Amino acid sequence: MNYEGKKAAFYTLGCKLNFSETSSIAGTFKEVGFERVGFEEEADVYVINTCSVTNQGDKASRNIVRQAVRRNPNAMVIVVGCYSQLKPEEVGHIEGVDMVLGTQEKFNIPAYLGNLEKRKSTEIKVTRLANIKSYHKAFSWGDRTRSFLKIQDGCDYYCSFCTIPYARGRSRNDTIENTVKEARKAVEKGYKEVVLTGVNIGDFGKTTSENFLDLLKNLEKVDGLHRLRLGSIEPNLLKDEIIKLVAGSKVIMPHFHIPLQSGSDEVLSLMKRKYSTGLFAKRIQRIRELVPHAFVGVDIIAGTNGETEALFQESYDFINGLEISQLHAFTYSERSGTQALKIPWKVEVEDRKRRTQMYINLSEKKLRAFYEKHLNTNQTVLFESKKNGEEMVGFTENYIKVETPFREDLINEMQRVRLQSILPNGHVAVNFD
Repeated sequence: MNYEGKKAAFYTLGCKLNFSETSSIAGTFKEVGFERVGFEEEADVYVINTCSVTNQGDKASRNIVRQAVRRNPNAMVIVVGCYSQLKPEEVGHIEGVDMVLGTQEKFNIPAYLGNLEKRKSTEIKVTRLANIKSYHKAFSWGDRTRSFLKIQDGCDYYCSFCTIPYARGRSRNDTIENTVKEARKAVEKGYKEVVLTGVNIGDFGKTTSENFLDLLKNLEKVDGLHRLRLGSIEPNLLKDEIIKLVAGSKVIMPHFHIPLQSGSDEVLSLMKRKYSTGLFAKRIQRIRELVPHAFVGVDIIAGTNGETEALFQESYDFINGLEISQLHAFTYSERSGTQALKIPWKVEVEDRKRRTQMYINLSEKKLRAFYEKHLNTNQTVLFESKKNGEEMVGFTENYIKVETPFREDLINEMQRVRLQSILPNGHVAVNFD
């Protein structure tokens, strides 16, 4: 069916993987004639790509759905993503929702649209987890200078606190050859930087008898790709060979994002993580030996079941002693169906929030120290956006966020600058050579 003259709007919650997939979903709408408009505009179809990592993710998803319904009560409202796969009936009970599509169904939404009439009752189309086996490629495109390239989906780890394996299925990927083709498409669209994304990117190759290291070596060779940035990679999968490759590469950026989740071995065991604090510390030490100027971001969860005050302090002290650049701190949220619910010792919500804030404060201290260490050095910045009519921002190769007065000629351009000072908003002011 052709939908010329019809308008579709999209909203993405959650991770960068969701953003890349929303772009691909939007592409299927364009192929059948839809015009893409902003979510704040009146559209004929609204697609909300949801997140369900925490209870807050569920709540935010519901709020966005209600916004779409209020904006145009006659529009078709379609909800996809992790929340839809995990709790389709709950999503279906939100007033105004016409369709709930699961992990596999979301990549072929136009096939379900029909004449765009509001449904008398919500249609739910969700494939059972055991039958989710297909892999759908995706990369984000739009206003950003960076494109998020999906290289892997699903997860086989089943950590005790996490619902992602239940929302996305087993770990799977496309071939290196096809993934490189997608990277070339991103470059052809004008992107100078590609960020690799997935649920567990270091697990790449499991379904094709390939490996993540070889993928990186092939992506390095893509003509016109100036920057390749790694997404989050598990510490047990961040092999020495990968760190060495980054250290010697002119294309792969000196930037690592490594989930730790807890700095206590006892809590890591309760979480069913696949590494120890000792291994994590060795990874950080090796990065500092081979790529001393690298940005290292670390994920941490505060207040998970079983984390006593003493174990939290152990975790805090461990992280405080690491030479990292920033923490991404999350407050533990109970998720139905996870093994963590069986762990005794529940942390009070206020204590969870307090611990999260302590991590946030530590992160701010470490980020400032990292920035200060690089002041008065020359760096290459890719300017990517303007905050308003007066300033624009960009990132150095090692992910320092800089800000300077807006210049049209610098957007989406590489520019050599000198890092000058830290601004009140935490960004870094620069001088041009």
